[in-house]
Amino acid sequence: MTHAFVVCAYGDSPYLEGCLRSLLKQTIKSDILLATSTPSAYLARLAKQYQIPLFVREGESGLKEDWRFALRVGGRRHTFVTLAHQDDRYHRDYTRELLAAYKKYPDLTVFASDYVVLKTCKKRLADGTFLPKKTQLICKDRVRFVKKLLRLPLRLHALADRSAVKRSVLCLGNSICCPSCTYRLLPDGKALFESGFSFALDWDNLWTLAGRPGRFIVSERPLVAYRIHAGAATKACLDSGRRESEEKTMFQKIWPEPFVRLLMYFYKRAYKEYE
Repeated sequence: MTHAFVVCAYGDSPYLEGCLRSLLKQTIKSDILLATSTPSAYLARLAKQYQIPLFVREGESGLKEDWRFALRVGGRRHTFVTLAHQDDRYHRDYTRELLAAYKKYPDLTVFASDYVVLKTCKKRLADGTFLPKKTQLICKDRVRFVKKLLRLPLRLHALADRSAVKRSVLCLGNSICCPSCTYRLLPDGKALFESGFSFALDWDNLWTLAGRPGRFIVSERPLVAYRIHAGAATKACLDSGRRESEEKTMFQKIWPEPFVRLLMYFYKRAYKEYE
């Protein structure tokens, strides 16, 4: 198995270096690459400092185009590619768990894991002032708990190659953590991320992959620390209304309209987790 982490870098994220260092600490080494459509001296400095190849895509930035470029870069020499998110951190055993899953299930097409949440917040003192910002690890997150419940069918690894089982964990929302996903690049030439979405892109992609041959393996060990902050793409899509619009469209592909309205009622309540 050949595997690469391709870090999709956008702008000059203050969290990027932490992401790179977590990938360099993997107990089983994988290649690490940087891909960006927003080149800068900051990215060039980090790439040089950590001796990581930097690939630049020409043209306007966009999630779909950036992710597909990252897959092409990683797929030149590797069968498996993890699209690492620049703001997140990866457990040192991520590659080890991926390799173990592949050895047991050679038909694996998607590997993913559970996650924990990183939030940046301020602590208010008795006099009304604030301490400097600190990053807190939030393990008991309500959305995360619901996603774990939705993923229960995938715990039956022997059945996780069946489209009905794979899609059962996606029909009530995307229960698979996007930054934790590793994709197998198959030689049949079928492209990934062909959706026109800008937020629900990963959900739509997994829905498509679930209808194709191959097995989804999700480790319920949290191997990713997923960061929520004001500058995150998830927060931006929420503020612009794109998240609500695209999630509703996804549900409309799966369910009749009355059930879509019910699902969106609960989904909009969950958006508060990102405030």
